[in-house]
Amino acid sequence: MLHISLWEPEIPPNTGNIARLCAATGTRLHLIGRLGFRLDDKSLQRAGLDYWPAVDVVKHVTFEEFERQSGRLWIVETPSEKPYTRADFRDGDCLLFGNESHGLPHGLREKYAERVIGIPMPTGKVRSLNLATAAGIVLYEALRQIHKW
Repeated sequence: MLHISLWEPEIPPNTGNIARLCAATGTRLHLIGRLGFRLDDKSLQRAGLDYWPAVDVVKHVTFEEFERQSGRLWIVETPSEKPYTRADFRDGDCLLFGNESHGLPHGLREKYAERVIGIPMPTGKVRSLNLATAAGIVLYEALRQIHKW
Protein backbone atom coordinates (compact mmCIF):
# COMPACT_ATOMS: atom_id res chain seq x y z
CA MET A 1 0.00 0.00 0.00
CA LEU A 2 1.13 3.51 -0.76
CA HIS A 3 0.32 6.56 1.32
CA ILE A 4 -0.44 10.18 0.45
CA SER A 5 0.06 12.70 3.22
CA LEU A 6 -1.14 16.29 3.19
CA TRP A 7 0.46 18.82 5.50
CA GLU A 8 -2.20 21.28 6.72
CA PRO A 9 -4.29 21.30 3.51
CA GLU A 10 -6.33 24.47 3.01
CA ILE A 11 -8.69 23.95 0.07
CA PRO A 12 -11.47 21.37 0.58
CA PRO A 13 -11.95 20.42 -3.11
CA ASN A 14 -8.24 19.55 -3.44
CA THR A 15 -8.41 17.21 -0.46
CA GLY A 16 -11.69 15.76 -1.73
CA ASN A 17 -10.19 15.06 -5.15
CA ILE A 18 -7.14 13.45 -3.54
CA ALA A 19 -9.46 11.34 -1.37
CA ARG A 20 -11.17 10.09 -4.55
CA LEU A 21 -7.74 9.30 -6.01
CA CYS A 22 -6.93 7.32 -2.86
CA ALA A 23 -10.22 5.40 -3.08
CA ALA A 24 -9.45 4.48 -6.70
CA THR A 25 -5.93 3.24 -5.95
CA GLY A 26 -6.16 1.73 -2.45
CA THR A 27 -3.87 4.43 -1.09
CA ARG A 28 -4.12 5.55 2.55
CA LEU A 29 -4.68 9.29 3.03
CA HIS A 30 -2.99 11.04 5.97
CA LEU A 31 -4.11 14.54 7.01
CA ILE A 32 -1.52 16.23 9.19
CA GLY A 33 -1.86 19.23 11.50
CA ARG A 34 -4.38 22.05 11.27
CA LEU A 35 -6.83 21.68 8.42
CA GLY A 36 -8.17 24.74 6.62
CA PHE A 37 -11.67 23.21 6.69
CA ARG A 38 -13.82 20.81 8.65
CA LEU A 39 -13.99 17.17 7.59
CA ASP A 40 -17.74 17.54 7.15
CA ASP A 41 -17.31 20.55 4.81
CA LYS A 42 -19.79 20.32 1.91
CA SER A 43 -17.22 21.14 -0.79
CA LEU A 44 -14.87 18.48 0.60
CA GLN A 45 -17.66 15.91 0.54
CA ARG A 46 -18.78 17.00 -2.94
CA ALA A 47 -15.28 16.62 -4.40
CA GLY A 48 -14.97 13.14 -2.90
CA LEU A 49 -18.46 12.23 -4.15
CA ASP A 50 -19.85 9.08 -2.61
CA TYR A 51 -16.40 7.46 -2.38
CA TRP A 52 -15.66 8.58 1.19
CA PRO A 53 -16.53 5.18 2.69
CA ALA A 54 -13.79 3.68 0.46
CA VAL A 55 -11.12 6.13 1.66
CA ASP A 56 -8.77 5.05 4.43
CA VAL A 57 -8.20 8.41 6.15
CA VAL A 58 -5.91 8.90 9.14
CA LYS A 59 -5.80 12.26 10.93
CA HIS A 60 -2.60 13.25 12.76
CA VAL A 61 -2.52 16.19 15.15
CA THR A 62 1.24 16.74 14.79
CA PHE A 63 3.92 15.90 12.26
CA GLU A 64 5.81 13.98 14.95
CA GLU A 65 2.78 11.74 15.49
CA PHE A 66 2.55 11.14 11.75
CA GLU A 67 6.30 10.53 11.43
CA ARG A 68 6.22 7.77 14.06
CA GLN A 69 3.64 5.89 11.98
CA SER A 70 4.86 6.58 8.45
CA GLY A 71 7.04 4.55 6.16
CA ARG A 72 9.73 5.94 3.91
CA LEU A 73 8.86 9.52 3.02
CA TRP A 74 9.16 11.21 -0.35
CA ILE A 75 8.83 14.98 -0.06
CA VAL A 76 7.07 16.35 -3.15
CA GLU A 77 7.98 20.01 -3.38
CA THR A 78 8.64 22.77 -5.85
CA PRO A 79 11.34 23.57 -6.71
CA SER A 80 13.34 20.36 -6.64
CA GLU A 81 16.49 19.32 -8.41
CA LYS A 82 15.36 15.68 -8.58
CA PRO A 83 12.31 14.92 -10.75
CA TYR A 84 9.76 12.43 -9.44
CA THR A 85 10.59 10.10 -12.36
CA ARG A 86 14.04 9.49 -10.85
CA ALA A 87 12.68 8.32 -7.50
CA ASP A 88 12.80 4.58 -6.81
CA PHE A 89 9.39 3.99 -5.25
CA ARG A 90 8.60 0.93 -3.12
CA ASP A 91 5.44 -0.51 -1.63
CA GLY A 92 4.74 1.24 1.69
CA ASP A 93 6.23 4.58 0.61
CA CYS A 94 4.56 7.80 1.64
CA LEU A 95 4.25 10.86 -0.62
CA LEU A 96 4.17 14.04 1.46
CA PHE A 97 2.69 17.22 -0.01
CA GLY A 98 2.66 20.68 1.55
CA ASN A 99 -0.32 22.98 1.72
CA GLU A 100 -1.51 25.09 -1.17
CA SER A 101 -0.18 28.48 -0.10
CA HIS A 102 3.09 27.74 1.74
CA GLY A 103 4.16 24.21 0.85
CA LEU A 104 6.10 22.36 3.53
CA PRO A 105 8.11 23.87 6.37
CA HIS A 106 11.73 24.45 5.35
CA GLY A 107 12.96 22.22 8.17
CA LEU A 108 11.19 19.18 6.71
CA ARG A 109 12.72 19.76 3.32
CA GLU A 110 16.15 19.93 4.98
CA LYS A 111 15.57 16.86 7.16
CA TYR A 112 14.56 14.74 4.17
CA ALA A 113 16.75 16.48 1.57
CA GLU A 114 17.83 13.22 -0.08
CA ARG A 115 14.18 12.37 -0.82
CA VAL A 116 12.85 15.70 -2.09
CA ILE A 117 11.34 15.27 -5.54
CA GLY A 118 9.42 17.56 -7.84
CA ILE A 119 7.45 17.72 -11.06
CA PRO A 120 9.31 19.51 -13.86
CA MET A 121 7.54 22.56 -15.28
CA PRO A 122 9.54 23.35 -18.40
CA THR A 123 8.00 26.71 -19.28
CA GLY A 124 8.92 28.31 -15.97
CA LYS A 125 5.69 30.34 -16.15
CA VAL A 126 4.04 28.90 -13.01
CA ARG A 127 5.28 28.34 -9.46
CA SER A 128 3.43 25.09 -8.87
CA LEU A 129 0.70 22.77 -10.06
CA ASN A 130 -2.65 22.23 -8.38
CA LEU A 131 -2.21 19.99 -5.32
CA ALA A 132 -4.62 17.30 -6.52
CA THR A 133 -3.02 17.26 -9.97
CA ALA A 134 0.46 16.92 -8.49
CA ALA A 135 -0.67 14.11 -6.19
CA GLY A 136 -2.15 12.21 -9.13
CA ILE A 137 0.96 12.57 -11.27
CA VAL A 138 3.38 11.32 -8.61
CA LEU A 139 1.10 8.62 -7.20
CA TYR A 140 0.56 7.02 -10.60
CA GLU A 141 4.30 7.01 -11.30
CA ALA A 142 4.85 5.23 -7.98
CA LEU A 143 2.10 2.72 -8.82
CA ARG A 144 3.56 2.19 -12.30
CA GLN A 145 6.94 1.35 -10.81
CA ILE A 146 5.61 -0.93 -8.08
CA HIS A 147 3.16 -2.82 -10.30
CA LYS A 148 5.40 -2.81 -13.40
CA TRP A 149 2.64 -1.25 -15.54
